[in-house]
Amino acid sequence: MTSDRLLTLYTWAFLIFMFGPLILMIISSFNDISPPSVTDWQGLTGKWYAYFWMPEEALRADPVLRSLDRPRFIACFGNSLKVAAIVVPLALALGLAGAVLLTRWRSRANGVLWWVLLSPMLAPGIVLGLSALVFWGRLGVSAGLFTIIMAQVTFIAGYPMLILMARLQRQPVELEEAALDLGATPMRVFRRLTLPYLFPALASAAVIAFMASMENYNTTMFAKGGACTFATEIGAMARNPNGHPPVINAVGTVIILLTVSAALAHTFLLSREAQDK
Repeated sequence: MTSDRLLTLYTWAFLIFMFGPLILMIISSFNDISPPSVTDWQGLTGKWYAYFWMPEEALRADPVLRSLDRPRFIACFGNSLKVAAIVVPLALALGLAGAVLLTRWRSRANGVLWWVLLSPMLAPGIVLGLSALVFWGRLGVSAGLFTIIMAQVTFIAGYPMLILMARLQRQPVELEEAALDLGATPMRVFRRLTLPYLFPALASAAVIAFMASMENYNTTMFAKGGACTFATEIGAMARNPNGHPPVINAVGTVIILLTVSAALAHTFLLSREAQDK
């Protein structure tokens, strides 16, 4: 066997390992059986997708769907959106501050500060969730959406910081120094030079922060108290001893389709911009 053939086999094995479970999940989301299966085919159906908008009478008539709490599921999804709506701007602001500090502040403490700011990203989610729960509990704040937000911000802010640092390191510092020499204030330099240069990185960081907030489970699980989010509710449904409902497969399929559609749209726009140039 040649090295090229071995590399090809490894690549195919890697692709199957990565995408095989996703393909099986998508196929089983159209099978009329619960728990989901691809080997025991009981007919094509779209009711697992229609679960979120089907009439109450049809919902109660189905032996699987009527056991699910649709209002709670939708409320948990709404909680995730509320949490992300606060986590994303907070993470961007903190990440931007950290990135500017680490790239513009020349000090021997930069190395230590780097590890201090990045340490929440390396800490286990259980530790972050429990520490947030204990800290805010000592201050008299009960566990809920607020503690979820605080716990998520501690580590999600690290993602924007790394992205913005990479962007700032490519910006010529001479531009800022020249503007300062010409009499511009530091705030004006930041607002007119640095911030516009960071806009593409800020947009990318916002998307990553949003996705990290929506899918986070470990930290949220230990900080949520009696509240719930999209990820924790799906986790609770997946722990059903009789097997998880195929609604989870339908939700996963929709997320995959949205992700692929966004990637294709971005690629299309990039290619069109390249043609225009």
